[in-house]
Amino acid sequence: MAPDAPSVSVVIPVRDDAAALERCLARLAAQAVTPLEVLVVDNGSVDGSAAVARAAGVTVLHEDEPGILAAAARGFDAASGDVLARCDADSVVPRDWVARIRDAFAADPELDGLTGPGRFHDLPAPWSAVASAAYAAGTFVAAGAAIANVPLWGSNMAIRRERWHALADRLDRTDPHVHDDLAIAMALGPRARVRFDPRLRVAAEGRIFRSPADARRRVALAMRTFRRGWAVEGGPGERWARRLGGRAGDGLADRAAARRLRLGPPPEGRAPEGRRAA
Repeated sequence: MAPDAPSVSVVIPVRDDAAALERCLARLAAQAVTPLEVLVVDNGSVDGSAAVARAAGVTVLHEDEPGILAAAARGFDAASGDVLARCDADSVVPRDWVARIRDAFAADPELDGLTGPGRFHDLPAPWSAVASAAYAAGTFVAAGAAIANVPLWGSNMAIRRERWHALADRLDRTDPHVHDDLAIAMALGPRARVRFDPRLRVAAEGRIFRSPADARRRVALAMRTFRRGWAVEGGPGERWARRLGGRAGDGLADRAAARRLRLGPPPEGRAPEGRRAA
């Protein structure tokens, strides 16, 4: 490893993910480049997820505020690596995952965020490729147009630690009904240097496709996250104007730090599950 290569911390928010987490931690332990640390953030599990993490010898944190954003943010706050990688308990990362993340940030000192594609390994073979392509189109094409930048995918993403600390206070961690990865990507802003690396691939569970209710819930969370981000830092038009160097939308990010968006109480019911963000 080069002397100036950035260190990489891995953050995994979990809630009742013991079985998947055990596999994920085994994959991280077998990385070609060992991460500086692995932090598992337990968001109210009752199935022994924390015990699985302790048995693997990784750091266990607890976050009482329900929701994936609160859990992920707790891990990012505590992480000490130069780069904060994020995956889910059901992410099946390749052996070079940490190495690719480290090398990407080492090669580009201006890089703020990094993400890559995935495939759904638990779907029937005829549908896996189609479902993976459809999800990628929604995540990286449609969401990218909505935020005027490359969206981050929580199962496979990384952000520079200094950029996290610059935006952390602008995120509402009390709302459990948002996608953490999308909220972070929107807070980074349209001028942030975020890259999609097609070689940075992981496998994950395709739970969004298991029922219409799952799909509807995830779309609702995405729309809520969009609305919150747009209200604070401007809609798609303003964001694209800022990305392309126009004057529309300038100053919105600075004003966002001075005011907290209030959308009213979240929908009834328990917070969304902890291991999948998007």
